[in-house]
Amino acid sequence: MTLTRRGFLRSTGSLLGAYALADVWRTAKAFAPAQMSMPMRSSMPKLAAPKVPLINPTSLARFVDPLPVPPIARSVGHRAHPAYPGRELPYYRMEMRAFKARLHRDVPPTPLWGYDGLFPGPTFETRRGEPLLIEWVNALPTQHFLPIDHNIHGAEHDKPDVRVVTHVHGARVQADADGYPEDWYTPGHSALYHYPNAQDAATLWYHDHAMGITRLNIYAGLVGTFIVRDAEEQALGLPTGEYDIPLVLCDRLLAQDGQLYYPVSEDPSAPWVMQCNGNLPLCNGKIFPYVEVEPRPYRLRLINVANTSFFDLSLSHDHVFQQIGSDQGLLSAPLERARIELYPAERADVVIDFSALAGKSVQLLHQAQGILEFRVKNSGRGTTAALPAALRNIPRIDPASAVRDRVLTLNEVDDANGNAMMMLLDGKHWSDPITENPRQNSIETWSFVNLTGDAHPIHLHLVRFQIVDRRPFDLFAWNAHRTLKYTGPAEPPPPHEAGWKDTVRADPGMVTRIAMRFEGEPGRYVWHCHFLEHEDNDMMRPYVVLPAHS
Repeated sequence: MTLTRRGFLRSTGSLLGAYALADVWRTAKAFAPAQMSMPMRSSMPKLAAPKVPLINPTSLARFVDPLPVPPIARSVGHRAHPAYPGRELPYYRMEMRAFKARLHRDVPPTPLWGYDGLFPGPTFETRRGEPLLIEWVNALPTQHFLPIDHNIHGAEHDKPDVRVVTHVHGARVQADADGYPEDWYTPGHSALYHYPNAQDAATLWYHDHAMGITRLNIYAGLVGTFIVRDAEEQALGLPTGEYDIPLVLCDRLLAQDGQLYYPVSEDPSAPWVMQCNGNLPLCNGKIFPYVEVEPRPYRLRLINVANTSFFDLSLSHDHVFQQIGSDQGLLSAPLERARIELYPAERADVVIDFSALAGKSVQLLHQAQGILEFRVKNSGRGTTAALPAALRNIPRIDPASAVRDRVLTLNEVDDANGNAMMMLLDGKHWSDPITENPRQNSIETWSFVNLTGDAHPIHLHLVRFQIVDRRPFDLFAWNAHRTLKYTGPAEPPPPHEAGWKDTVRADPGMVTRIAMRFEGEPGRYVWHCHFLEHEDNDMMRPYVVLPAHS
């Protein structure tokens, strides 16, 4: 993939020192939709220099902390649910709490928010067709410790500072359990959600989704892993148990006293910035950790939970990944890959075989710099069984069977200097009338016309989809006549994107087309960019699944 200037800055910024931060957030000129009403501000404030000294990553010793593996969430009882007469479901109670944790041996404890007081939170392990109940409890303080921009829709001064609502990313759930951004609740309150788990085995993740402050709540630590398993996957003999490890990836900026630093603009009354890139990479909540492994295959579930940064992953000494899955479960066959790039919210399920590396070390690299070290023991109890040649059948959705093709733009509202003040979907604000209203069980294609200078990770709640193609188009023709004039052939998805997805990278200058069947219950859901700073500043729209025709 050819990186945009912003993409380059974003990728390099994630491992640069604090002195380069001004460059990281400087933006390239992009195109705003014509005749769009502009916000009150006439210019976007510049990024402020940090008022506290930040930790330089080169000052930290590498690979001195063991990699934490989040504990498995345990049910605390059983409860009835009206959808299952005469039956009780496993019931989980998950408190969101403030706590402190050492992110590195040589860094003072960092104040964080986490599910069950952990960052990342406990891992839910579920099975297809086995429903459960989770009560998400807000036990946080009443004051936020990160900078809220009250100019953003949904975060006005009349809203409480601390609000939460949990979304399980990739879960097929009813609308009242999806974590709708406006269904937030304050400290001392909770929400009980029902998860049917009527979906294929996949690596999902859960996180906060409160309107206007999602970027802050996730940055504070409100993330965790949610794994769905099934019998078909189990029959493949993939690594399991202690050999199956979720690897939650993100980045942060830290003050030298251990406090989280969230970047702000120079205007204290309007602190929002369009990107948040850290210089410290974290794996399962630790900076530069190590993990001891046996000389055998391991399954790693790579999850990018960063606000804006993407991860460009490889292994040292030219070792390779065997990718077996993406966002919504297994690929059709294992795929050998030297590099894996993950945009925010994307997942990659990989197997790394350490069988021939007894007594050696291998590093997981981001942008060619080590972020996690695997230390291979001299012996172990494991197997060296080869991966199956085929994993599962993935029937393709025929775009010709779609009842509708929606053409939807990705927009940026800039000031006169080309600095983004707001991001929009199809030129519309969150509060505008709902325009996407597919019918239950219908097939649609959505074509994302990217008019900005960024590649945006677009996520749809409820559904899984397939990437149909990406195709270059004439931006000037679109701006002049609102017509799509293609300038090259359609590009089918590469093999690692040919499985089921729930988040897609929409590249600048391209039309990215996806196809999906709107399975699940009718109701109100959302679709949005998963750059959290964009999502919070109006790059999110509600959509409604209408009942199927009678």
